[in-house]
Amino acid sequence: MALNASPERLAQLMRPGTLQLSSLPPLSLYVHLPWCLRKCPYCDFNSHEAAQGLSDSAAEGYLEALCADLEGALPLVWGRPVISVFIGGGTPSLFTPEQIARLLSDLRARLPLEPGAEITLEANPGTFERDRFRGYREAGVTRLSIGVQSFDDRHLQSLGRVHNGAQAREALTEAKACFETFNLDLMYALPAQGLQDLDSELDEVFRFAPPHLSIYHLTIEPNTRFAVQQPTLPDPDLASEMLDRITERSAAQGYERYEVSAYAQAGHRCVHNQNYWSFGDYLGIGAGAHSKLSYPHRVLRQVRWREPRTYQEQALRGQAVSNEHEVARADLPFEFVLNALRLREGVPLTLFTERTGLPLSALRQGLEQGVARGLLVDEPGRLQASAKGFDFLSDLQALFLA
Repeated sequence: MALNASPERLAQLMRPGTLQLSSLPPLSLYVHLPWCLRKCPYCDFNSHEAAQGLSDSAAEGYLEALCADLEGALPLVWGRPVISVFIGGGTPSLFTPEQIARLLSDLRARLPLEPGAEITLEANPGTFERDRFRGYREAGVTRLSIGVQSFDDRHLQSLGRVHNGAQAREALTEAKACFETFNLDLMYALPAQGLQDLDSELDEVFRFAPPHLSIYHLTIEPNTRFAVQQPTLPDPDLASEMLDRITERSAAQGYERYEVSAYAQAGHRCVHNQNYWSFGDYLGIGAGAHSKLSYPHRVLRQVRWREPRTYQEQALRGQAVSNEHEVARADLPFEFVLNALRLREGVPLTLFTERTGLPLSALRQGLEQGVARGLLVDEPGRLQASAKGFDFLSDLQALFLA
């Protein structure tokens, strides 16, 4: 089957099916910029080293491919407003403010972005130059997500990061001066890290008072350097204690833990990620990007070509998608709860019917078991993990497997 958005393909997507979606979910756009200065030993994302930086010709060639990719995908989302844009990587801040401005101009020329749409750019302190963040703001970026991970030079070195603590502090100072909202990424359960070390990290975090904080447990993923040369990490009990400490201290500083790994001050929750977790739609463009798109009678998932050179060649031919499939009816309940149960407040059960086109009876067995085991809040009309369920989220989500 051809994977481009031909009239024949669109007719297939619109044909009758077993699902009955009453309306289409909100739509977000994800843009993948796959290069970084150095591949971190824990990273299993689709990122590729550009140790000497990114040449203007390489950046311009990739932007041209992104534009072709988007144009090829437009018939799949025609007329749908976009509520958020997330430019991720890799290290998108390897692209200059002028190149990001061109990218956003190309997006706005082709997609109806909602007024005030959230536009996030991932940035790393190792690519920071003074006034660069201000340039991104002027280009149209409304929110930065800064990959600090740690302020401790020992831990940064063990993580293979290209920046040091001083650069992290300088980048955050600039972000506060340029943006009304931004996110700080912090990792915990690092090699040789103890609770005192974590408290020192949190002291630094709260000194900068980022409006949004994302917390990630360092895990060993297959096909990474850490999988081959595994560091000694804190034991699970200590790691759990660290997470409790983060949550307690964040709450004391006025942050609300609204998702498993996300903490925000009032008014600063991430719109883009909330759309993911509430089973919204997203179009992904760029090397290896994923899409989830809904139609009246089916839900479609797509993946772009992963290797950047192959992706660029295929995108310029109108064939950016390497594979796609319709989500099986039996898989939709688990896919929905896998996301929705990450939200601390859960979601109304009516959202399940709206976003999957399935009756609530498709969730009945999992709901009954979850309530019986104390993993779900026993509240009619709501899907929400209890405090216990939030601590044992994988066990709760597994109750909804087909």
